[in-house]
Amino acid sequence: MDSEKDSHVRQFKWHVTVIGTALGFVLLLALFTRTFENTEALRNLVFLLGSLIFLGALLAMLSRVSGIVETLRDNSAKMAEAAKALEDIRSDLVQINHSTRISDSVKAIAFREDDRQSLREAVFEKLKQRDFESAYEIIDEISIHSGYRTLAAELRQQVDTYRNATEDERIDQAIEHIRTHFRNARWAKASIQIEALIKEHPDSEKARAMRQQLIDNKEERKKILMAAWDDAVQQQDTDRSLAILRELDMYLTPNEGLALQEAARDVFKTKLHNMGVQFAMAISDKQWEAALEVGQQIIRDFPNSRMATEIQGKISVLRQNVELQHA
Repeated sequence: MDSEKDSHVRQFKWHVTVIGTALGFVLLLALFTRTFENTEALRNLVFLLGSLIFLGALLAMLSRVSGIVETLRDNSAKMAEAAKALEDIRSDLVQINHSTRISDSVKAIAFREDDRQSLREAVFEKLKQRDFESAYEIIDEISIHSGYRTLAAELRQQVDTYRNATEDERIDQAIEHIRTHFRNARWAKASIQIEALIKEHPDSEKARAMRQQLIDNKEERKKILMAAWDDAVQQQDTDRSLAILRELDMYLTPNEGLALQEAARDVFKTKLHNMGVQFAMAISDKQWEAALEVGQQIIRDFPNSRMATEIQGKISVLRQNVELQHA
């Protein structure tokens, strides 16, 4: 904006300079030709000067109007850009809102078992603290919900047993709880609870033996995953191979990871190819919602691929097509 003002000032100064030069020229001409001695000539000079002044004012006004028009044109372009940006934001919000509704529906089913495990953990923490009253309060709250009444009854039985148990029986109950983490491959939680159990019962051989059991169970899980991986690769089951590989990755040593690298690369390449075909077919059939879903998955799972980069550049168009399809 400051540069525009400077431009207008320069134009105005240029006009004044031209008019001043012309006036000076006329005055000099009149002086050397003695124009002032003739009344008629003086009148013509005054008229000429008035015309020049009017012309200068007109030029200045035109310059100012030109600047205003240019400013309006710039503002119009900026408003158009702002409107486009707002439309892009609205499209993103619609997509986010749609995804949120889907995720809320899925969470009620997909994470129900995790909720149950969290409730078990909360009750067990109270047991370790010998806070039986709080444990029973949690169970009473759980029992209000019809979907958790069986769990509430199970936990109440656990609290009753723990409360009336000997110290050795309480260690056994804690060990059984840790083994549920083994079965669900929750190794970090298992490790934390093992160390807490050993700290609480430093003289217990059963408690200390849980460290080795953790190592053995992790190794057994690794063998199961390796066998499942080999089978999935031989069966050319790409989706299953990838699912196994994602879990298997945390068990592999660097050398084992290098040994599987080539096979893993082929699996990822096949998966990307298959998803690319799905994306292209959805575009061809104008199934915009399916195309958007596959495209977003490619961007998420293969962010460094050329295909993901190309789809990223077209994702806004896909979202607009989905909106138009549902309009």
